[in-house]
Amino acid sequence: MARVLIQFAHLILSKSRVHTTLLRYGSNLNDVTINDLYERYPDLYIDVGREQQLLVEHDIVVFQHPFYWYSSPAIIKQWFDLVLEHNWAYGVQGNALAGKKMLNAISCGGSREAYRPDGPNRYTVNQFLAPFDQTATLCKMIYLPPFVIHATHRLTADQLADYGEQYRAILSALASERISPEDCRNVEYINELVSLPTG
Repeated sequence: MARVLIQFAHLILSKSRVHTTLLRYGSNLNDVTINDLYERYPDLYIDVGREQQLLVEHDIVVFQHPFYWYSSPAIIKQWFDLVLEHNWAYGVQGNALAGKKMLNAISCGGSREAYRPDGPNRYTVNQFLAPFDQTATLCKMIYLPPFVIHATHRLTADQLADYGEQYRAILSALASERISPEDCRNVEYINELVSLPTG
């Protein structure tokens, strides 16, 4: 079994039915830990030692967050700046994260079609997430395709519950090592490896 760490960041969780749902479906799973960064560090003073220990204890790191301005909430950048220290996470002696896996789990207000070269956002979600991909590579980690929910404002309660089930299935499959990097090679989103419920 692999241990999964969800690094969760949302400025106003009480206003997000999407992330509230994802957290509900992702909780109480064996080998899955949820670390709410804004709840733990409201002043943005991140406990580097604690965060590094969590990384050491887990095999897969999921950054779950809304897709704010084509990126993540500020605390995740703060986390990267402080926690991923030279010669710990990267550099000649930086092997603490080598071989671990990383991915994003994000919500987008725009449709999937909006994130295309000919769409209003001009780039794909994966292109916008390139800094996460490169950070993983620099830290000798394996970056997996993101879990993405599009058009969040138009989702019905049933559709949202379906995405919650899909997220839970993805997390469970990752923890039980039923999803490999090879499985992800030809998919844009990791969602594609687990079908939505059919009613």
